[in-house]
Formats: sequence, structure tokens, C-alpha cells
Amino acid sequence: MGLFGVLFGWPLAPVQVLIRLGELIQEQVDQQLHDPAAVRRQLDEVEEALAAGRISEEEAATAMEEILQRMIS
Repeated sequence: MGLFGVLFGWPLAPVQVLIRLGELIQEQVDQQLHDPAAVRRQLDEVEEALAAGRISEEEAATAMEEILQRMIS
């Protein structure tokens, strides 16, 4: 890297760390959105809410569609 790289790169280090942190967060979000176990849990929660009468059939169908769309997108 050399002396010039250290001198000129050091002020940008916080920005580089922030960018990497953003990338890590994005990877985690993508992993959770596409994790089959997480999707199954969300679908189970919708089914439980429907069975308990907390949501209507239409709301359950809409919620399930949104969950499945997030998984495939």
C-alpha cells in the first residue's frame, strides 16, 4: 500500500467501514428473507392468526402472497 496509500487512505477508513457494515446488513436481510425456515414461520403465524380469528380470509391470503413474493424476489 505504501506511505501515500496510508496517508491518503486513512481519512476514508470510516467511510469504508460504514460501507462494509451496510453490505453485511444487506446480506443478513437477504438471507433472512429467503430462508425457508423463516418463511415457514411467517406462514405459520398467518395461519394461526386466521384460525384465532384475528385476521380475515382476505387478509390471510394477502399476507401469504406478500410472504411468498418476498421469498421469490
